[in-house]
Amino acid sequence: MRTTPPTKIAGALPAEHRSRLMDIAREVNFPESARLFNEGGRADRFWIVRTGIVALDVHVPGRQPAVIERLGPGELVGCSWMLQPSAWRLGAVATTPVRTYEFDAAAVRTMMDTDPAFGSAMGHWVAQVLAHRLHAARIRLLDLYAPHGSGSYL
Repeated sequence: MRTTPPTKIAGALPAEHRSRLMDIAREVNFPESARLFNEGGRADRFWIVRTGIVALDVHVPGRQPAVIERLGPGELVGCSWMLQPSAWRLGAVATTPVRTYEFDAAAVRTMMDTDPAFGSAMGHWVAQVLAHRLHAARIRLLDLYAPHGSGSYL
């Protein structure tokens, strides 16, 4: 039996919370190579991928941005909206044409504040995504820049 990973919306949020979130969704499409956001920009929205692939990247001085992870259908693009000062900590680019659901961060934060169960579910989801992304970033940066074998656990 296949289960949906907890980093994807279907595996992370109960049906009633997904429904509430989707009630405020707006469909937004991005052409291939479009930047969704840049590191340091204002994080006032987030997306759930419907179709296509979005690459998360990090600025590396003197080099091309390093791709940390590629996100596909059902995955959350953008977590920085939940953390002050609400500035993007990574960048994101569409590597294929991408169809998304877009969410206004202020509206979602208000929903989280007024409905503790919804807020808890959203907080747990974003925390799972952040933990996964932190691990992915560590592994990817070690792959790119560390001497061979330096990424092993002690």
